[in-house]
Amino acid sequence: MSTVAEPSAVAVAAAERRTTKRVSKRQATGAKPDAPAKPSAPLSQDSYHQAVETRQAMARDIRAKCSRKSLGGWQAPKGRRDPVDILIETSKGRIESLVPIRYARMMASPFAFYRGAAAIMANDLSSTASTGIHLQICGDCHLVNFGGFATPERKLVFDINDFDETTIGPWEWDVKRLCASLVVASRANGFSADDARDVAWEAASSYRDHIANYAVMPLLDAWYDHIDLEAVLGRMQDEQMKKLTTKNVRKAKEYTAHMKEFVKLTVAGGSPARIQDEPPLLYHDPVLQNVISAEERARAFKGYVASLLPERRVLLERFESVDSAVKVVGVGSVGTYCGIILLVSGSGDPLFLQFKEARESVIDPFIGKNPYPHHGQRVVAGQRLMQSASDIFLGWTDGPKRHFYLRQLRDAKISPQVELMQPANLRRYGRLCAHTLARAHTRSGDAVLLAAYLGRSDAFADAIASFSVVYADQNDRDHAAMVKAARAGRIEVAAIN
Repeated sequence: MSTVAEPSAVAVAAAERRTTKRVSKRQATGAKPDAPAKPSAPLSQDSYHQAVETRQAMARDIRAKCSRKSLGGWQAPKGRRDPVDILIETSKGRIESLVPIRYARMMASPFAFYRGAAAIMANDLSSTASTGIHLQICGDCHLVNFGGFATPERKLVFDINDFDETTIGPWEWDVKRLCASLVVASRANGFSADDARDVAWEAASSYRDHIANYAVMPLLDAWYDHIDLEAVLGRMQDEQMKKLTTKNVRKAKEYTAHMKEFVKLTVAGGSPARIQDEPPLLYHDPVLQNVISAEERARAFKGYVASLLPERRVLLERFESVDSAVKVVGVGSVGTYCGIILLVSGSGDPLFLQFKEARESVIDPFIGKNPYPHHGQRVVAGQRLMQSASDIFLGWTDGPKRHFYLRQLRDAKISPQVELMQPANLRRYGRLCAHTLARAHTRSGDAVLLAAYLGRSDAFADAIASFSVVYADQNDRDHAAMVKAARAGRIEVAAIN
């Protein structure tokens, strides 16, 4: 397979211009537009070459058209799409036998529902006020899509770790999805209404403060910035959470993730090594293997190798693929074509790669075509741009009628244990996530422009906290609608132990 070169910044900006539209007066006043909002001019791309004072004047103009207060609140627009219809639509093209598992995982709680409802929220955000400032966004920026992992230099960092929906889009959509997720998680943990709102407010204020810090940093310093996970651990005040997290970090560093996964996921004593079937979440799919020939699989893997940097190809080519299987992961990804590939070196060293189907970002229908012709490339380019350090084996390829991206299955991955957090813990965690998001946005956006728009007052934090609370209410209603649809037989839900 031939790979496609990543578009330059100029090409990205040009692609944005082809799909832009000015923010309407109705949006500026916080009114709900009749049609999905389109982006206004990509100021953040062009403003870098302007003087600081000019960019600050731009921000004042944007604030006059779209006030910080207008970013707050939420009211479902007239004719809002049925959330269950959106779920059914986004299930099309997935592995049919796995779709009921997707629904079961989402039905488990309003928080689980929120994790899988990125498409529903994108539809809702398209009717809200917009600053028109676009940059590389995560697209599915909820609090569980952050965590710790090892960099190529074997340093543990905290960063965003899921980019299935990444694209060029409105920066405020990421902030709103993150802060609303904090309210939803707070309710799941039994927090008071005041505590839940405060957690979202603190995250929004943290985003504002860190954007202001990045605005005065030299560009290269801001680009190189990262969040050291062990330094974060050293600052933790809750001794019980600190002890638990320290234990998880120690486990992650003890020995390689691939050896752990090899022991856990393969048939004991098998030669050659073979992945152990554990249906319905991990299994060899004979139908899939019959439909996709060995030649097509080999061609796809060759395309993936070609997408890597040359020195990483040299390393990967020391391994040989010996087995692959379907692996069900996450909530929103369930039913898409995802799995793992087991590779073994001549010395017997195992390497697990995870492949995931890359579909159209749920954001793209509302902002116009993104500049990447390949959805796997979109994910990889977005991840490389937003993360402080990315997996050395991150790449993309084509399968029959589908796009994919690949990365290591796990590499010292440390996931947050949100369900154990008390209000003070979640408040600090939310601030950390918001700091991380501000750093990621600064890589493709203009921090000077954003900082001038956000200002120093609490207006932005107040607005985002207001939105987060009322959108969490909407999420509760949407979850209830899904439960009702399941009981009525409108959707099929798997029984999961």
